[in-house]
Amino acid sequence: MWSRAPRRDGGDSPGGALNRDDSGCMAEQPTSRLLLACPDRPGLIAAVSGFLADAGLNIVDADQHSSGEGRLFMRMVFDSPPDGEREALRRRFEEQVGGPLEMDYRFAESSDPRRVAIMVSREDHCLSDLLWRWRSGELGAEIAAVISNHPDHAGQVTSLGLPFHHVPVERDGKEEAERRTLELLGDEIDLLVLARYMQVLSPAFLDRLGAPAINIHHSFLPAFVGADPYRRAHERGVKLIGATAHYVTEELDAGPIIDQDVTRVSHRDEVEDLMRIGRDIERLVLARAVKAHLDDRVLLDGARTIVF
Repeated sequence: MWSRAPRRDGGDSPGGALNRDDSGCMAEQPTSRLLLACPDRPGLIAAVSGFLADAGLNIVDADQHSSGEGRLFMRMVFDSPPDGEREALRRRFEEQVGGPLEMDYRFAESSDPRRVAIMVSREDHCLSDLLWRWRSGELGAEIAAVISNHPDHAGQVTSLGLPFHHVPVERDGKEEAERRTLELLGDEIDLLVLARYMQVLSPAFLDRLGAPAINIHHSFLPAFVGADPYRRAHERGVKLIGATAHYVTEELDAGPIIDQDVTRVSHRDEVEDLMRIGRDIERLVLARAVKAHLDDRVLLDGARTIVF
């Protein structure tokens, strides 16, 4: 249910993690985040907030949701304790709150840098948007590498001082391409972003990746699943087009959905118009999904997500 803990070794790149509050603005002090899910019952919110209050930690943001299936999901942001006191605080939480109340939970620190890798094919609109957000400090993560099955974006990426790797995918060489990609990624990333990477990743690749992956699908799932959705949408005379960002699973385009958006179109819009409009939606939806994940706002509820 929970993604792995973020890396603690940072860097000095302009896209490195910044200490920001939950509005995205610069924060004077770093914060800690607690994400949890458990069977719903009276007193859970009081138990968590009371624990933090007893520890002398001020809560600066809190969200919770009780599902119809009887589970509580919660995200609390509070002033970070000193480095030397965090492990003791977490042990006390397990003993006093998490264990007795059957909680699945994890802690995260806003000051811990995240490392993101991006995979992309020929279309660069999502890649360019993520690079812009990285340069402006809005991404809240380091970009560890950009990997593509085409060489087209090498200049754009390396001009920013970022590593670019061209890993072609031959007709009978998919397994070798995935092996090379995993070799390049190592175990050094916290998130893989498929920014219009037009290759299907194998279950073996996902299993060995060791980090969550987010994909942008150029359609409002689950409608028009598969190839060439804009042409199929045009043929059906749709009045709305959209995009979907979701976690990648072994089942194609069926992972838990993180973010979606739509916009109206009309009979006057040709296929090229739908593609142009769709690219704008894809950029925004993917960026929102990546930011939500990096801000620890996404909790899994089976095949669904809770996004605070």
